[in-house]
Amino acid sequence: MANGFFRRQTKRIVILANIITAILFLLGSYSYLFNPRRFWFIGMLNLSAFYLLLILIGFAVFWFFVKPRRALISAAAILLALKPTSHILPFRFSHSFATTKADSSIRVMTWNVAQFNVLNDKKDPAVKNDMLNLINYYQPDIACFQEMVAEDGDETKHGHIRDYVKRLGFADYLYSYNEKEDFWGHAHFGIIIFSKYPIINKKTVSPYPHSYNSIFQYIDILKGTDTIRVFNIHLQSLRFSRTNLKYIDDPTIEEEKTIKESRSILGKFKRGFLKRQEQADRIRAELDQSPYPVILTGDFNDLPNSYAYHTIGGNMQNAFVEKGAGLGRTFSSISPVLRIDNIFADRHFTILQYERVGKRLSDHFPLISDLQLKKK
Repeated sequence: MANGFFRRQTKRIVILANIITAILFLLGSYSYLFNPRRFWFIGMLNLSAFYLLLILIGFAVFWFFVKPRRALISAAAILLALKPTSHILPFRFSHSFATTKADSSIRVMTWNVAQFNVLNDKKDPAVKNDMLNLINYYQPDIACFQEMVAEDGDETKHGHIRDYVKRLGFADYLYSYNEKEDFWGHAHFGIIIFSKYPIINKKTVSPYPHSYNSIFQYIDILKGTDTIRVFNIHLQSLRFSRTNLKYIDDPTIEEEKTIKESRSILGKFKRGFLKRQEQADRIRAELDQSPYPVILTGDFNDLPNSYAYHTIGGNMQNAFVEKGAGLGRTFSSISPVLRIDNIFADRHFTILQYERVGKRLSDHFPLISDLQLKKK
């Protein structure tokens, strides 16, 4: 009799756990519907959505052998979130990328270059050289870099902007930065767009408080007789300290330290969600004013189905979703599901191919996509 009671209670607990997991998965998958100002914590579920999906699949397999009808709990949740799930994991097992591109296409690269390793350049100068060689190998027509450090004045000690232009073979560029955020007093820390096409208009948008992550930029280029607007953005990072990262990789069991680190990490998550909401809303307003077809690239510091991702790219095509495969991780640390860098193009374009270059020369992987403007 006791065994029967225990079995019934265990079954109820498993069913309840399955239902709760399904609800949390759906909330995470549709987290972009919730304004971060009031529901920032739901953004945490978006970070967990892939793992919740794996747990749901585990429940489905378990119920299939125990009581098949109950597998419908997981199946229903997965079907309801089929579209947002495709943003995390496209229903595609492999993809190819041709190094040689069509003349009619535009090859776009985005990469958080982590300052081109300038802080360690004297110890390991090969890293910067390898990064520049990689860019030249793929020959992008448009290259959008985040966390760029270069000199653009009289000093030429660590890498002048004109040296990058010459070595990479670009015709023009737009370098955007906050004057206060510099290196060595003469080099700047910012974002940059390089172009092999003529640039007919350049704009840096720098709303208050004019911090690095509040700045974004765009250029208008001419390809033949067509004008195209290209955006480069870098949204608010979480600014994890080394101690935070160490705790994430190896959580301590010391109670006082655990509470302290957990509060610090949660606080940074909350601040990041709120900052990215403000930045995403500003970028969306600027996108809506574009009179030309739009390409947008950058480091979002947020996952697919987040408020920032959907607000900025919700009505555009994502190159990875259209042509990529697997999880498409773009940040090399913490978690294998961190696809936080993106290439978007509006409906005026056809996305021909996409590649994530899996070389760890920065803490981000470079992304490349070939786009073709549709005939009018």
